[in-house]
Amino acid sequence: MTFLERTIGIERIENIIALFGSFDENIKMVENEFSVRITNRDSQIKISGEEENVIKAERTIEGLIALLNSGGQNQLTEQNVRYCISLADEDAQLKLSQLAGDCICITAKGKPVKPKTLGQKDYCHAIKNNTITFGVGPAGTGKTYLAVAMAVTAFRAKQVNRIILTRPAVEAGEKLGFLPGDLQSKVDPYLRPLYDALFDMLGAETYQRYVERGNIEVAPLAYMRGRTLDDSFIILDEAQNTTNEQMKMFLTRLGFNSKMVITGDITQIDLPTGVRSGLKNVLNILKNINDIAQIRFSEKDVVRHKLVQDIIKAYEKIEEVRQK
Repeated sequence: MTFLERTIGIERIENIIALFGSFDENIKMVENEFSVRITNRDSQIKISGEEENVIKAERTIEGLIALLNSGGQNQLTEQNVRYCISLADEDAQLKLSQLAGDCICITAKGKPVKPKTLGQKDYCHAIKNNTITFGVGPAGTGKTYLAVAMAVTAFRAKQVNRIILTRPAVEAGEKLGFLPGDLQSKVDPYLRPLYDALFDMLGAETYQRYVERGNIEVAPLAYMRGRTLDDSFIILDEAQNTTNEQMKMFLTRLGFNSKMVITGDITQIDLPTGVRSGLKNVLNILKNINDIAQIRFSEKDVVRHKLVQDIIKAYEKIEEVRQK
């Protein structure tokens, strides 16, 4: 066992305050994860412990400093710290410096929307530079929210005239027929996450105004049949619940000067037994076509509560055992 001590100099006092966090909670997370001791004296961070653990803790601290220096952040969240810890086996500082200044959109409340992980940055870059982008990965990775942010940005810049958001109305254990109201009332619960994201970006009043003008449309996937969608930013959410026929129908709606983003999680398929997911199939069919990008998210990209990451890992382990 080799004992090691490393020192990191920090020029800005506000970075030291942000790095340690309230009641040193950020540094305690790093100490507990790597079994090291971290102290601060005279603008220097000292890390001591076993050699391998000290090196990983050092990379994590440098990654957090890079995050503070690059994104205009003045504080760190638990998610920031855990993400840097997850990159400890890599060059976290170099990777996280790549997140610098990427503001995609400003919400109705003036909050900037930025990629929080490298997977999210790659996703936004792919949407910007490709006509069709597939975003595939677990819940909580920001697939839908970031796609809506990119759509609002394109709409505000007058790159498109319409935003169209759609989902397959597949029953996840519950029956549509038991819900009260007309057809629109029955499908609205399925479209609620899309409404929520649009309300966040635009505000409820602005959203309603654009809907009345026909600039924004939120509808079940079945409503897309027979249409050609020009000058539009189209998002298909929960695409794992499409059939092969539905996926082909949707993709062939693409018109001139339009973009498509298809999001889904192939571990959460609610289709009847024996029905193959259109998303799983299309990822193989279209994998080598130019101007079509496929971005795969992992549990590292989850930006919800830490337990969401743990739940995803637990399910993945069970699935691996089942397949073996």
